[in-house]
Amino acid sequence: MSLLFSPLHLPSPRGGLTLPNRLVVAPMCQYQAVKGCATDWHLMHWGNLLNSGAAMFTIEATAVLPEGRITPACLGLWDDATEAALADHLHRARALAPHSAVCIQLAHAGRKASSAVPWEGGQLLSPEQGGWSTVAPSALPHSPTEAAPTEISAAELVRIRDAFVSAAQRAQRIGVDAIELHGAHGYLLHQFLSPLANQRSDAYGGSFENRIRFPLEVFQAVRAAYDGVLGLRLSASDWVDGGWDLSQSEAFCQQLKAAGCDFIHVSSGGVSPLQKITLGAGYQVPLAKSIRASSGMVTTAVGLITEPAQAEAILQAGDADLVALARAFLYEPRWGWHAAAALGGTVEAFPSYWRCLPRAAQTVFGQVSVGMR
Repeated sequence: MSLLFSPLHLPSPRGGLTLPNRLVVAPMCQYQAVKGCATDWHLMHWGNLLNSGAAMFTIEATAVLPEGRITPACLGLWDDATEAALADHLHRARALAPHSAVCIQLAHAGRKASSAVPWEGGQLLSPEQGGWSTVAPSALPHSPTEAAPTEISAAELVRIRDAFVSAAQRAQRIGVDAIELHGAHGYLLHQFLSPLANQRSDAYGGSFENRIRFPLEVFQAVRAAYDGVLGLRLSASDWVDGGWDLSQSEAFCQQLKAAGCDFIHVSSGGVSPLQKITLGAGYQVPLAKSIRASSGMVTTAVGLITEPAQAEAILQAGDADLVALARAFLYEPRWGWHAAAALGGTVEAFPSYWRCLPRAAQTVFGQVSVGMR
């Protein structure tokens, strides 16, 4: 039996969520929001990927404050307007394609905020270009050519923590099935974890215990306010000597588990332009394997996983519990259907599509072949 197409239960204080398979659409920024509000682009994008065959679809990094957006075109969930827009588009998408659970990734970009969209260079924007002042654990820019951020005060830490809580409560009202806090890729929570970005001299900087303090406080505050499935995406290594590494990640994940973390999504890198990553198929899977073994948490592997047999092998080896893909789903939005055909699994799909399968793949939907009238 294919493990990729076997069920998995994600626990939570509310009772949890049972996924029909182990396939996840990872969050992918679309840069199509207007003042943080979802648009018809999101309706199309979400509806498409909710019909992908994956058990869970993750909404892109969604800023908890306006200044926490990566770009001016990033999605947000910080007030009634952004909540209403996200709710409207998500509810309409789910009505047309109700076949995946929905997770939302809540984020604050820290010193990587106020940037141009990728196809316009991704550089830090000046106020004249529509940018804004950024904040970070320390007044250290991401790149030496960029303006330094403002070091976050103790009072501002409380405000940001409370913004994560408020966004989680809004997400629960909208009806999402899970929340993933963004602690990866060089954004704010990762900046606190990494000694490359965090050189504070107070209780939130210096030692390992101090550097994990704010991310842990954010997680604990969200956990206290939200009783659904709650996880965190983590960069398990900075890929820079002297930076955040796997051993620190393992220790942090043990504390997350004790705080009630339901899953960990293991990625890497993003906090420093000095990172040296040797890319290759499944290059981050060993990080997920180590964290799963040391923490015992439900673990998601991600990163250059492109073939059904590769995803299946990761699960069969016990390296992860879930497999996430991102760009592969943009290129092939029905990747889950192809994987089911290759591995002998079944997926849910809207009845209008049941007749589309090649004759050799008629069992993918678990339905009798539907003929023409």
